[in-house]
Amino acid sequence: MNTKTKAKATKKHTISIDQITETSEEQIIETYSSARKAFQRLQKVPLKNRLEDVERLIDYVRDHKEEIADIICKETRKSRTDAMVSEIMGVLDNFEWLIHNAPKILKDKKVSTPITLMGKKSKIYHEPLGTVLIIAPWNYPFHISITSILAAYVTGNTVVFKPSEVTPMTGLMEKIFAVAPMIEQSVFITYGTGTTAQRLIDQRPAKIFFTGSARTGKRILAQAAEKLIPVDLELGGKDQAIVFDDVNIDRAVAGVIWGALTNAGQSCSSVERIYVQDKIYDQFIEKLTVEVNKLVLNTGDTGNADIGGMTVDFQLDIARKQVEDARVKGAKVLTGGEMLHENEMFFLPTILTNLDESMDVVNEETFGPLLPVFKFSTEEEVIQITNNTQFGLSASVWSKDLTRADRVSRQLECGAVSINNVMLTEGNPSLPFGGCKDSGFGRQKGEEGLLGYTRSKSILVDKDSSIIEPNWYPYTQKKYNLFVDLINVMFTRSPIKLLKLALVGIKLDSVSKKQR
Repeated sequence: MNTKTKAKATKKHTISIDQITETSEEQIIETYSSARKAFQRLQKVPLKNRLEDVERLIDYVRDHKEEIADIICKETRKSRTDAMVSEIMGVLDNFEWLIHNAPKILKDKKVSTPITLMGKKSKIYHEPLGTVLIIAPWNYPFHISITSILAAYVTGNTVVFKPSEVTPMTGLMEKIFAVAPMIEQSVFITYGTGTTAQRLIDQRPAKIFFTGSARTGKRILAQAAEKLIPVDLELGGKDQAIVFDDVNIDRAVAGVIWGALTNAGQSCSSVERIYVQDKIYDQFIEKLTVEVNKLVLNTGDTGNADIGGMTVDFQLDIARKQVEDARVKGAKVLTGGEMLHENEMFFLPTILTNLDESMDVVNEETFGPLLPVFKFSTEEEVIQITNNTQFGLSASVWSKDLTRADRVSRQLECGAVSINNVMLTEGNPSLPFGGCKDSGFGRQKGEEGLLGYTRSKSILVDKDSSIIEPNWYPYTQKKYNLFVDLINVMFTRSPIKLLKLALVGIKLDSVSKKQR
């Protein structure tokens, strides 16, 4: 294993709750009051102008990418390339998508009107929710935060935003938003721990968008349920990579390694379970071990390291405990399995085999640089085994046979599948992102994600006229009999159905006019 470390940058990161300043209840009440007033102002700002603000942010982030990467790397211990590609480039790509797609997604939508409502028009408005609450995680503190905030802003909402107390990036968002005064006036940043989050929820935001652990997500959902606040939850995962025996092994190994170890495995959609078909299992394991041992560990690098350090000590402890639990129960540790140095935040990438269902690493989310590898024989077997988890975020399927890959993907219980690639659904801003089961519900990104920041309003337009609708009062036996005739004609297949409908309709209109 190649290791280049900087001791100053890799000391253990212990969070002291006593050192974190909470936002008081009084301050939060004032924040919501200001945010709701700002919402009234924002309603007067056309979408075109809001998207021009996004263009200003693109220019700023592009021109200050190295400065932003410095802050991300300092607070998360990511390798610099991880920060530049996964956080900054991903953000800019998402912003470009908003500019080109938001107008057509958010515009008023005409929909069909049934023949029984002939002469009327139907459409849907997509309106902002109001003031929404966004609670962001520590693993991708820039990307997840700012893309969520901008989606909310573009759809016309004001935002109360709480970053993770682990990676608050204090002052960075404020500095970025200052280049677009309307965004600056529409986003209200509050710092603190879960106590602050609870206070923010108590003030009844129009909706909550939370990314984080399943444990915290359940607490947020319970608190929100008492106040009937809608919630989108993007929680953890135990994502599987399924590798069939017809793949290019070198490419599949390279993809799985990156999917498991990017951001030191601290992604909700990291590869946490690798299933390899039996005919290539030994060859795959041999290649996997060789390639993992080539990786460079470093943080505070200039772009020449593969894997950075872990961000928080409690996540490091989970990885250590899962490896030890597996080892005690009979698992084989082919490489890694320990920290680089006891007082540093590097846990060596660890390949585990000879695993069974009794082990924590098989059942529980890891969020660290572990690569548990399993052997399977048949397509049916691997689908059944890999679906046997409480999580359902994403997965990857590797096969030259695209028909088989598609067939397997359709049967996996998760929100996204990358075929012959890994974590790539997240790289396309047009695709919605989110999971099922304990991985949460709701979607971010794409059309579905953008509309999650809106409420739909149904509109039906009729002309002002002297016409009295047949279904209005008074009801009579004759009218009742005509409605029965109408039902019989409408829901019966007949080549002259439209003619029959017209005749019944004329009779109903005639009865209604005579009753005036």
